[in-house]
Amino acid sequence: MNLKNYIRSIPDYPKKGILFRDITTLIKNENAFQETINQIIDRSKKYNFTKIAAIESRGFVFASAVSYILKKPFIMLRKKNKLPADVHSVDFELEYGTATIEVHKDSINEEDKVLIIDDLIATGGTAEAAAKLVEISKGKVAAFVFVINLFDLGGSDNLVKSNYKVENLIEFPGH
Repeated sequence: MNLKNYIRSIPDYPKKGILFRDITTLIKNENAFQETINQIIDRSKKYNFTKIAAIESRGFVFASAVSYILKKPFIMLRKKNKLPADVHSVDFELEYGTATIEVHKDSINEEDKVLIIDDLIATGGTAEAAAKLVEISKGKVAAFVFVINLFDLGGSDNLVKSNYKVENLIEFPGH
């Protein structure tokens, strides 16, 4: 199954000049969604990990299913002020400003190797912040798995240059 066929492209969203890669058409098709989860699991088998983390919010869709099937704890990396207990925070740059993601301080420890899952990687700022959260928590990043890589925006390559392992299911040019 070619998962690329299930991604809708929407021009000029969220602003003019952006070609948005929409995963809702993939997840609403039960066969395409199941194949996506199976491919994530297949790609992740080569890594030794104890927990799965996902970046808010579309990463949650994929990571929670993988976590359930693999019987691994699921850690949410959330936007600022969304987690109720003590948190570690990392600020990072976006194409259109800055943002913050957080993790509960008791979610990850020095024995944990964390697989980070997200729907898409573009420039990589959010993924790098996720890695920092894992590391601030004293854990290790086992690998990243992205459903979509916007390859010409360089995020996946930047993670590899920083010695992270990266898996991408689908490749698209970024716009």
